[in-house]
Amino acid sequence: MNRTATSTMTRERTWELTAISVALFILLCWIFADGLLAPPLWNGEDWIASPLLTYLLIVIIILCGWAQARSIPTAGIELGLTSDPAPGQIDDPAGWRLLMGNIYFALIWLPMRFFLGRDWLTHGAEKVVDPAWMNGGEALRVFWEQAVVVPEQGRPPIAYPWFREFLQYMLDNGWYTWFAKLVAWGEVLVGLGLLVGALVGISAFVGTFMNFNYMLAGSASTNPVLFGLAIFLVLAWKVGGHWGLDRWLLPALGRRWARAEAEVDAVAIRAQREAVA
Repeated sequence: MNRTATSTMTRERTWELTAISVALFILLCWIFADGLLAPPLWNGEDWIASPLLTYLLIVIIILCGWAQARSIPTAGIELGLTSDPAPGQIDDPAGWRLLMGNIYFALIWLPMRFFLGRDWLTHGAEKVVDPAWMNGGEALRVFWEQAVVVPEQGRPPIAYPWFREFLQYMLDNGWYTWFAKLVAWGEVLVGLGLLVGALVGISAFVGTFMNFNYMLAGSASTNPVLFGLAIFLVLAWKVGGHWGLDRWLLPALGRRWARAEAEVDAVAIRAQREAVA
């Protein structure tokens, strides 16, 4: 038996989502980073972390909210979710399905994307201009050597012997000479992918994989926070990059997203006709 859950997306609700997104982005920048909100507005040595960029990203979130509100008819859009699960299949709550798979709720993923993407790009950009990373991988070699040490007293940085042996194998075979470049450029690409919304699910997954390995090597730092936020983007891979390049990339990869985009275009046309009338 089919059961339909309904929700209406209106212009007012869109502005509410936009306000929540802006507040979430400010909260992430305030709690989990330093210097992203306070003056001076421009930091020439680390321009990616400049507060001016923070405020620019806030403006982008607001513009995305404005664009969505403008495309919605005055009466709003009825969002219906028909539930007809297969035998034994546990259906997800309607709210969760909307959040993870409806493009009208994609605004909520912008602050996580921007925060994570900026953090990865900052660390990656520092590495690609550092000779210790790009010319021989000396920085990575030192990190691995410190990670594999087993102290006479206390706990070692690495909790799992198999991972320690793996790092030792890479050290003994000089893998750091090329692996350091892979790490540096990987961080840059993950950051760019999240910022511009290109294959967000894959970008976030690669980010979690790097966080996971950093933590296995005994480095906590910001990795737990980045890992936790990225998990949500992996789950929301269908709509996480809607306000970005995935708006065009995903429709090119499958008919489902093409259908969703076609429905949005139809709504936008109706809204334009309504405004003219």
